[in-house]
Amino acid sequence: MFLYSQRINGERTDVIFVEVGKEAALAGARILMKHFRELDPAEIRTKERNDFVSYVDNQSEQAIREVILGAFPDHQFLGEEQGLIGDAGTWRWIVDPLDGTSNYVHGVPQFAVSIALQHNGEVVASVVYDPNREELYCAERGAGAWRDGARIRVAEGQELTDALIGTGFPFRHHEALDDYVATFRTIFPLVAGVRRPGSAALDFAYVASGATAGFWEFLLAPWDIAGGALLIEEAGGVITDFAGGGGYLESGNVVTSAPKIHRELLTSSSLC
Repeated sequence: MFLYSQRINGERTDVIFVEVGKEAALAGARILMKHFRELDPAEIRTKERNDFVSYVDNQSEQAIREVILGAFPDHQFLGEEQGLIGDAGTWRWIVDPLDGTSNYVHGVPQFAVSIALQHNGEVVASVVYDPNREELYCAERGAGAWRDGARIRVAEGQELTDALIGTGFPFRHHEALDDYVATFRTIFPLVAGVRRPGSAALDFAYVASGATAGFWEFLLAPWDIAGGALLIEEAGGVITDFAGGGGYLESGNVVTSAPKIHRELLTSSSLC
């Protein structure tokens, strides 16, 4: 059982944040899998071009919220579909109930539930669940990152020329397409390959577990990044914005990799 330790009035208190996050992720995923490949097209709507949502997104988020706020009613909850719930405080859950919605609505089995918990603005616990492979990733600040109970690490020994790198297209922000294509054109010849699976949460999980050595994308939302960012850090990786700083949750511009290739990935692609 994973615990996050804090001190309240000088006393050490263990709080089962990750266990609650895992329970919530599984609750949301059960709804996703119940309706996968059975959606009525009439129930799918478009938030903006190429950005889909269905009643399943909302049902998943509601199930996740009920678990989390049932355990921690005084915490704030930020979900992709229904926004911010609760008063400002020291604790905030950031939730993407269906990361990879376009894949989901088209029947592609590559999507995830992503949950992160912030304390005073710092992510301290996270869960990313892949319901198709039944793989559960979790991390705690200072305690490591895990997949199905086994410790995971980034691909520490690879050179950039040997690296498989993940990416995502700025499908919501076509104004960034030229900048994205420029980075792709520079990175592609320098690495072993580039992949675009379509779920940023799983892209982060793959870097954390060493399946891929890095990942970059433009203009993601906080719920796309927060859960995976802690996985990366606790697995020994580096995650920054394009300037090499820590403002990726604010800008949505993110590049992450094993430490050995991070600076080279940034500079060779003109991301910094």
